[in-house]
Amino acid sequence: MAFREVSVYEIREVLRLWLTGRGFRAIAKVGPVDRKAVRRYIEAATTLGLTQQSDPNAITDELIGEVVHMVRPARPNGKGTTWELIAQHHDLIKGWLKAELNITTIQDRLEARTKVRVPYSTLHRYCTEVLGAGKRRDTVRLDDCEPGSELQVDYGRMGILRDPETGRNRVVWALVFTPVFSRYGFVWLSHRQTLEATIAGFEAAWRFYRGVFEVVIPDNLKAIVIEADDLDRRLNPAFLEYAQARGFVIDPARVRKPQDKARVERAVPFVRESFFKGEHFIDLADAQRRAELWCTGRAGMRIHGTTQCRPKEQFEEVEQPCLLPAPAEPYDLPRYGDAKVHPDHHIEFARSLYSIPGDLIGLRVDVRADRSLVKVYHRGQLIKTHPRVLPGKRSTDPEDLPEERTAYAMRDLDKLKAKAAGHGEAIGLFCEALLDSPLPWTRMRQAYRLLGLVRRYGAKPTNQACAQALEYEAIDINLVGRVLERALETMQRSQGPAAQAQVVALRFARHPQEFALTRGGDDE
Repeated sequence: MAFREVSVYEIREVLRLWLTGRGFRAIAKVGPVDRKAVRRYIEAATTLGLTQQSDPNAITDELIGEVVHMVRPARPNGKGTTWELIAQHHDLIKGWLKAELNITTIQDRLEARTKVRVPYSTLHRYCTEVLGAGKRRDTVRLDDCEPGSELQVDYGRMGILRDPETGRNRVVWALVFTPVFSRYGFVWLSHRQTLEATIAGFEAAWRFYRGVFEVVIPDNLKAIVIEADDLDRRLNPAFLEYAQARGFVIDPARVRKPQDKARVERAVPFVRESFFKGEHFIDLADAQRRAELWCTGRAGMRIHGTTQCRPKEQFEEVEQPCLLPAPAEPYDLPRYGDAKVHPDHHIEFARSLYSIPGDLIGLRVDVRADRSLVKVYHRGQLIKTHPRVLPGKRSTDPEDLPEERTAYAMRDLDKLKAKAAGHGEAIGLFCEALLDSPLPWTRMRQAYRLLGLVRRYGAKPTNQACAQALEYEAIDINLVGRVLERALETMQRSQGPAAQAQVVALRFARHPQEFALTRGGDDE
C-alpha cells in the first residue's frame, strides 16, 4: 500500500468519533484511516489530556498540532532517517541502477555493504523519485502543422514475397508517407532500401499527391543520411541534389527519437496489419497496384481516430491546393564518386575514360555523372565537362593534353604532317609517303622517328636525305637514318675537327673524360 499523509481534518474526525464513545475498530470502519493509525492518534491525544468525557470543543487546532508532532516527528527535509541513510549511498545505488540491477537486488547488496536493511518501499521511492528508475519520460503532443508543410517518411518491414523472376522468397519493405496535417498516407513497396528505390518511391508519392510537400522528415536511412547526428548530420549528396531539384527541405529525425516522426511511426504497423499481412500477391508489381487502391480506399476513407476526418477528403479539400507544383519530367538520377587522375591525363569513371586539364596527375577529383553529362570537380571548382560515353569508350579533349603529345594521343595525322613539312618540303612529302597506308596510325612511330632525325642531324641534311629517298622511291625511314649517319661520318673524315664542331651533340652523350683510365699507385 502506498504511503499517504493523514490530513488535519481526518485527524479531527478520528478524535470526534472517539469522543462519541466508539472504539478503535468502529472508528476505522467509518473513518478515513485504518485501525492502527486510529490507535496512534488517540493514544497521543490521551497523553495530552483528552478523554472520552471531554467536550468536543476541546479538539482545537493547537491540540491537533501537538498530536501530529507526537505521531509524526518533524523532519527537516520532509524525509525520515531511513531516507537520509539511503542518501548517504547515492552514488553506489546509482551505479547499481546503471548496471540494470533490480531494486530487490540493490536492497540485498546495500544490506551486505552497510549492515543495515532499509525498507523496500522507501528504497523504491528513493530510486524512482531521486534517481529516475522506471519512470517514463513525459511526452508533449505537438500541434499539427499548416496544410502541405510536413511529410513524414519511414521504411517498414512488411513480410516475405516470392519473386517469380528468381524463384526465391524476398523481404518486402514499404516506404510509408504520412502527411502531418491530413494523415492521407501513401505506400511504396520495394525489395531493397537503396537510393534508387527511395527516389523512385518519392517520385511515385509526388504523382500520388499531385504536388510536393515543403518539408520531408525521414528516418536516418542510408539512402538519405550518410552520417546520422543530432547536430552535425551528413546527407547523401545524391538525395540532397534530388531535394533541391524537387524544391523540398530535408529535416531528418534525431537518432533513436521516434517521437520526431510519430505520425508515420504509428502508420507503419497499420499498413502491415491492414494491407499486407494475410494477403496473397502475384509479384511486387501486383502488390504495389493493390497498395495504391488500399491507400485511396480502406486507409483514405476511414474515420481517423485523431483528426476524426476522412484522410482523403481532408487532403483533397484542404491540403492538396497548398502543395508545391508536381514534377513535370522524370528525375535523372546522377551518379557520384571520385577518381584518380592517371599519367595519361585521364580518369576512369563508370568504366569509361575522360580527359582532365591541368597538371593534376596523381590527385583525386570528384565526379558527377547523369545520363548526358559528366562533370569533374577539384576542390569545389568545376574543371571539366564531358558528354557521357558508353562503358569501354573514352572522351578526350585535345586541349587537355600537353601540346607535344596531342597529335600522338589523338592520332592527329594532319597535325603530324604539318609539323614535318615545317622543317622542309622533302621532309613533309616523305612523312606523307610514310603515312600513306590503310592503317596510317600504325606507322606514326616512323613519322616520329623522322622528326627525331631532324632534331639529331638538323633540318637541312635530313631534307636532302629525304629528297634522295623520294627520288629513288625508297620510302624507308631506316634508309634515311643510315644515309644521314654515313654522310656525317664522311664529313667528319674530310673536314676534320671543323666539321665535328658542326655536329649536333647527342642527347645523352657523356664527356670523354668519364671513360679515361687512371693508373693506380706503386703499391698496386
